[in-house]
Amino acid sequence: MGRSRFHGEIFGIGTASGVRVVIGHWTRSPLGEFTDVMVQFAGGHRLLLAPNDEVREFVTATYTFDEVYLTPVDFTRHGNAVEVEADDLRVTLSTGRPTLLGRMLNLMPAAVVTAPWFCRISDPIARVVLRGVRTRGSAGNDRREYYGARHQHRITEVDATWRGEDLGHLTPVTPPVTFGFGSTPAAPSVTSITTTIDTP
Repeated sequence: MGRSRFHGEIFGIGTASGVRVVIGHWTRSPLGEFTDVMVQFAGGHRLLLAPNDEVREFVTATYTFDEVYLTPVDFTRHGNAVEVEADDLRVTLSTGRPTLLGRMLNLMPAAVVTAPWFCRISDPIARVVLRGVRTRGSAGNDRREYYGARHQHRITEVDATWRGEDLGHLTPVTPPVTFGFGSTPAAPSVTSITTTIDTP
């Protein structure tokens, strides 16, 4: 069995148009530093925006999409503001104060909250407390996946367009996205996370 660990952040937002966007910004991973974007449109269509073939192959072997675009994905941070550009998607968002969960996670050692054994323990709690959220599960191709959150901040506002069309104001991520076995929290947020993937 092989084990891969991805360290970074996951941004989850909903918009008034019904489009939900999940941005993964990975600073340390077996694929190097990269950003990928998962988009689910109001009708359910799921799109992956991937920066290269290596990322596309790994992500599509783990998650399910209806369409994949290979495109540069630009991620820029200025203080509490984050800008992401990928193909016809433009997202500018602002982050705010830590969530209650984020403050609690900050009190715990990172080595504990990111460990797969802890993710197994926290999964039943996450299912009840955070609708749609899972901390462990079965991914594609018989892979096992564990989400170990280290910290979390609120997302307070967003300006997003797709093909030049405004996607509307910030809303909860509802209904939950369906790329894999779990969704991001319904409340728009950015979670500092270590994702562990075990392959057969």
